[in-house]
Amino acid sequence: MHFAVCIKQVPDTTDVRIDPKTNTLMREGVASIINPFDVYAIEESIRLKEKYGGTVTVLTMGPPQAEAALREALAMGADNAVLISDRAFAGSDTWATSYTLAMALRKLEDVTLVLCGKQASDGDTAQVGPGIATHLDWPQITYVRKIENVESDKITAERLLENGYEVVESELPCLLTVVKEINEPRLPSLKGKMRAKKAEIAAWNAAAIEAEPAKLGLDGSPTKVVKIFTPEPRSGGQMLEGDPEDVCRELVAALKDVVLGCV
Repeated sequence: MHFAVCIKQVPDTTDVRIDPKTNTLMREGVASIINPFDVYAIEESIRLKEKYGGTVTVLTMGPPQAEAALREALAMGADNAVLISDRAFAGSDTWATSYTLAMALRKLEDVTLVLCGKQASDGDTAQVGPGIATHLDWPQITYVRKIENVESDKITAERLLENGYEVVESELPCLLTVVKEINEPRLPSLKGKMRAKKAEIAAWNAAAIEAEPAKLGLDGSPTKVVKIFTPEPRSGGQMLEGDPEDVCRELVAALKDVVLGCV
């Protein structure tokens, strides 16, 4: 079996910067990490390989510095890595990103199962995984908390819901997005780090994946960020102090004034 994992290198949560001209994230020279949810997808793919046999290929779309994220995945136990990088991809929204990744997955050809984190920490849209499945015309199971069984032609998984879970069976090939409840990611071993350091990482550009130029990057993105700004800090407010019963009465009276004033 061939398991593919789509990961994303995201800015460290304490170091997010926005380009004021393009309204997109600035990634060059910014401290970055593997998207936390994607680490669970990497771990699960390695566990599937250990249980069922096969190969794990990790892919990421991003600038050359994203190679560091791929080497970390290799250190964990992935077999191969592909960097999808081209200036033509800059400014991609979730639609253009999922299209690009889907074209790269088509180039791999023999993929049995694609795993993604449920969402990225920098965008929180949870759209790229389902978008990839849509471009590939594959079935998808989102918010997977447990993979019960994988056979030659089907997979059974538990999908997390707000008030429980449901068991879903799907044909293969299929795409999954996983949640953190699915496993506990391993730490890379010293041997894994040494192997990852020496590993050759394939680099594919837009031509290599045979992507249509009109569907790439900022120009190929159906959605546009018109404006990004930092909200003004709120001012005013009133602090109530004293005996809890007195404070409660004072609060209720203040709320009454607000509510009646709006009628």
